[in-house]
Amino acid sequence: MLQFVLKRLVQGLLVVLAVTSIVFVVTRMVGDPVALMLPLSASDAQRTEFSAAIGLDKPLLQQYLRFLGDIATLDFGDSLWQRRPAINVVAERLPNTLLLISAGLGTAVVLSIPLGAIAALRPGGMVDRITVSAGLLGLAMPQFWLGLMFIMIFAVKLKWLPTSGMGTPAHLVLPALTLALTPLARFTMMVRAAMIDELNKPYIKTARAKGLTLPRILRVHTLRNILVPFLSISGWELITALSGYTVVVETVFAWPGLGLTAVQAIQRGDLFLMQAIVFVIAFLVVLIGIAMDIVAKAIDPRMELN
Repeated sequence: MLQFVLKRLVQGLLVVLAVTSIVFVVTRMVGDPVALMLPLSASDAQRTEFSAAIGLDKPLLQQYLRFLGDIATLDFGDSLWQRRPAINVVAERLPNTLLLISAGLGTAVVLSIPLGAIAALRPGGMVDRITVSAGLLGLAMPQFWLGLMFIMIFAVKLKWLPTSGMGTPAHLVLPALTLALTPLARFTMMVRAAMIDELNKPYIKTARAKGLTLPRILRVHTLRNILVPFLSISGWELITALSGYTVVVETVFAWPGLGLTAVQAIQRGDLFLMQAIVFVIAFLVVLIGIAMDIVAKAIDPRMELN
């Protein structure tokens, strides 16, 4: 196990280095970073002075070597927008994103298991058909549209919840629901399909013949057997939410997390803050992947770790 973890950590660090290096090259090769950071009215002398102040007047290779050294010490420079260390901005906004993801995916996990299990008990029945239809609808709805509909209905018309921002638990409800519905649909469909497959296996008939009740069979045997695939899809949803979904949700609801911060950094041409955000997200994705493999091995010792 230790050898596997060390191997994955090395691979993960190489992935993080590759991703951040790509961002470094793209932000410097596509367009003029100085032109993005300064107003159009800036003079040539101001552009030259600013370029020298942030180290963009050096050759690209020299900039890259300095960039690698800065990564080793988590020094990404000062955010040109916030006027303070970029890594501090990331550290301030990251907990907000993790709170949103925890609330959204936690809701999806808690609701999907009973919904999928109930639907699987009678395939083709009314409950099953309603569950499948609702799941397909949930997968088809774009999150930005869903978020806007939630704002119009629950915030503007009914005035039950705030429209945007962060401050009270009520501010978390709409963004968390928006983030939860697509994973909830996917989780429910996966649990339903896996449950139907498990309930048709011979060991279930043997357990029923021994007198075990259906709730006990579901709790002790069936749920345990679907945990590994459920964990895999949960890990993928967590990674997707961290690296993509939250950008949309945080932008719609003005939630002050990393997703909204990344959009604002791009709009302001703040390449130092963007580099810090990409590095932290890539590093978290690697850690999540390793953690999911370790948990899956703990659940099913027969699983091979490569």
